[in-house]
Amino acid sequence: MPVDPSSVKTWANLVTVARVILAPFMLVLIPEDFSDGGSWAAFSLWFVLCASDGIDGYLARRHGATTLGAFLDPLADKILVLGAMLILVANGTYWIVPVAITVGRELVISLYRTFVASKGVSMPASKVAKWKTFTQQLSVGFAIAPLTALDAKLLWNSLLWVSVGLALISGGQYMWRARAHDDAVEPVTVV
Repeated sequence: MPVDPSSVKTWANLVTVARVILAPFMLVLIPEDFSDGGSWAAFSLWFVLCASDGIDGYLARRHGATTLGAFLDPLADKILVLGAMLILVANGTYWIVPVAITVGRELVISLYRTFVASKGVSMPASKVAKWKTFTQQLSVGFAIAPLTALDAKLLWNSLLWVSVGLALISGGQYMWRARAHDDAVEPVTVV
């Protein structure tokens, strides 16, 4: 049964809120020192939170998306991914440059989304942006997993740089669509 887009109490929103609440707990599990490898506890919770991103998306598609869910889902992703990336920079695992590019892109796109939302324009994530988030999740996952934290640096660093490339491409897509929207005579919904 489809839900009203203004609904707050939905299964998809419940999963998303749980992700927002649990994200800080996962972040404190990331070790300060990776000399012995990653952390099974951090990786396990990371895996559950990333998998639940797919679950809340499935529930939203099945029962209908809500305005609250459209706001909270990207917020949960940003808290989880950017929080983990910043901790991995702080403990010396990630280089700051790709993370700074990622954070800058997220700030610009988030501000733009807020701006166009005030004009009544919807801007859901593009397919490239979804792939960006997925590669970010994989990069962090491999960086904190004990089996790959030390022995697969090339893998998770490569995934990190791929996610930066996808971030820049999707950011460019959003800006291109923004220009097309500004040039349009009548309002257009950006998808």
